[in-house]
Amino acid sequence: MGPFSLTGQPNAMGGREVGGLATTLAAHMDFDDGDCTRVQRFWRAPTIARRPGLKAVELFEAIEAGRIKAVWIMATNPAVSLPATGRVNRALARCDRVVVSDCVRRTDTTAHAHLLLPAATWGEKDGTTTNSERRISRQRPFLRPPGEARPDWWIITQVARRMGFGDHFPYTSPAQIFREHARLSGFENNGTRAFDIGGLAHLDDPAYDALAPIQWPVPEAAHRGTARMFTGRAFYTPSGRARFVPVVPRPPAAAPSPPYPFQLNTGRIRDQWHTMTRTGTVARLTAHIAEPRVEIHPDDAADIDLADGALARLSSTTGAMLARVHLADSQLPKTVFVPIHWSDRFATEARVNALVPPVTDPLSGEPEFKQTPIAVAPFRPVWHGFALSRTPLESSVADYCVRIRGRHFWRYELAGEGERGDWAAWCRAHLPGGGAWLEYEDRGAHRYRAARLLDGRLQACLFVGPTHDLPTRTWLAQLFAETELDGGARASLLTARPPAGGSDVGPTLCSCFGVGRNTLIAAIEHDGLTTPEAIGAALHAGTNCGSCIPELRTLIDETLRHPATAPATRAR
Repeated sequence: MGPFSLTGQPNAMGGREVGGLATTLAAHMDFDDGDCTRVQRFWRAPTIARRPGLKAVELFEAIEAGRIKAVWIMATNPAVSLPATGRVNRALARCDRVVVSDCVRRTDTTAHAHLLLPAATWGEKDGTTTNSERRISRQRPFLRPPGEARPDWWIITQVARRMGFGDHFPYTSPAQIFREHARLSGFENNGTRAFDIGGLAHLDDPAYDALAPIQWPVPEAAHRGTARMFTGRAFYTPSGRARFVPVVPRPPAAAPSPPYPFQLNTGRIRDQWHTMTRTGTVARLTAHIAEPRVEIHPDDAADIDLADGALARLSSTTGAMLARVHLADSQLPKTVFVPIHWSDRFATEARVNALVPPVTDPLSGEPEFKQTPIAVAPFRPVWHGFALSRTPLESSVADYCVRIRGRHFWRYELAGEGERGDWAAWCRAHLPGGGAWLEYEDRGAHRYRAARLLDGRLQACLFVGPTHDLPTRTWLAQLFAETELDGGARASLLTARPPAGGSDVGPTLCSCFGVGRNTLIAAIEHDGLTTPEAIGAALHAGTNCGSCIPELRTLIDETLRHPATAPATRAR
C-alpha cells in the first residue's frame, strides 16, 4: 500500500503467497469463481472451498459456540494474543480436540492441548522466506532440530497421510513443495496476476538449494526478477487502471466514560517479542523491564492515589489484570499504555488482552487493540515481597506473582491480600534445600528477610514488607554469580546493599552489553560522558542494536538536571 510495510510478522508476505490466510487461496488468488475453479483444476481436487474461512476472532467465537469441534494451532499463542482472552481460554477448554504445534512445551495455549506436536524453529528449518520488498531468499538451517521436533511441512504431510490423503501429499522435501508453489503461481497467469514465480518452477534440487535472493514477479525461467513494479503504469485490473478504495473512518466502538474513564493503548516493549514464548526465558531480555506495567501520566496517577512502583488493577467490560505502575510524563492524560507480552506462564492476572473486547475491523478482522475504555485503581495488598532462587518456585505462591528469569536464578515479584502467619515456615516450604539460614524479622513493622546459603553460596533469599518500597534487587542478583560469598557480602546480605567498596550496577538499561543504570549515572556525573556516543565509546552501551539510545539520552538529561536523585529513580 506504500513504501513501508505495516506488518510485523517474519515472512508475513511469504505466508500470504502460499494462502496462509483464511480469506485467500494460494498464490494470491481469491474466492471468486474463476480463481476457485483454477486452483481446483490445478490440484485436480474433487471439491474446493468456495468462500473465505473464519478469521481469528470469528474462529474462536465458533469454537465457543460449538460449531467447531477441533482446532489445530500452529506457531501462535491465541490464549494470550487475541482479545477477550478469558473468552478464548473458555472456548479452548470446551473444544473437543485441540492440537498445538509449537517449539515450546509450556505456553498458555499448550495448557489446553490434547495433542502437542514439537515443531522446528527458524534456525532449524529449510525453505524460503519473502520480505516486504517481494524478495524471496533461501533459508538454510544452521541447527539440527532437537529431539522429535520436525518442520511444519513434514508434520502436515504425515498427518495427511494418516488421515488417508497420502496420494495428495507425496512431498519429501521443501524443494518439491516450492516447485509446486511456483507452478501454481504461473498457472493460467499470462500476466494477469501480480504474484508469478513460474520462472522458478523448473529448479531442480541443486538449483533450488543455490537460489540467490530474487524479487517477484519472475514469470520466465531466464527472468532476473523485478526490482520495481508498475513502471509501465499498468495495474493488474481488467482495465489496467489502478483502483482507489474510498475508506470512511469508523470511530472506536466505545469511548472512555464513567466507570471506564481511561483509554488503553497496548503494544510492545524493547526487549520482548509477542507473548514471550522464548524471549521470556532469556535473562538478558528480562533484565530491562521485568514486570507487566501500566504507564500513566503523573497527574492522572495523583488523582487516583497511585504511586510510582505501586500496583494497580486495570479492568474493563471483558476482564481485569494487575500491573506495576510506571509514571511517565510522555503519556497523554487519560490514556495508559500496557505491554502485550505477559501471560499466565510468567505472571498472575497479567494478560492485557483480557481487557480488550472482541471488536474487529469489518474487512481485515484486526481487533481494536488500541482504544479500549478501562478503569485504573490502586491494588493494595497486605504485603509485598520478592524472592530470588536458584530453583523455580510454584507460579501461584501469591495473589500477585511475576516469574522473571535471571542469570543463575529465578526472580519472583510477590504481593498478597491475605496475612502470612509464619514467614520462616513459608521460606522452608517454598525455598527448600539444605544449608544455613540467615533471618531477620520485625513483626511490629511486618518486615521479614531471609537468605539460605549452601557451602558459602547464595541459594535463595526473600524480602517482605508492608509496602512496595523494598530494597533493590540488582546487587543481590549479582551474588548468584559468586561461587562463595566473602565475609562482607554475608554481613550485608540482609541489607541488600553492597559492603563498603562494593558496587551495585543498578537495573539494566543496555541489554546487549549488560550495562546498568548506576554504572551509566556514575559515568555521566564523574567521567563527563554527556552524549550517547561518548557513553558508547566508553561502555559500549547503545553501540549494538541501538534501541536503548533514547533512554540513554533521557538518563543523561535527568542526571545533569538532578544529579543527586537520578540514581534512585525507579530502581528495581
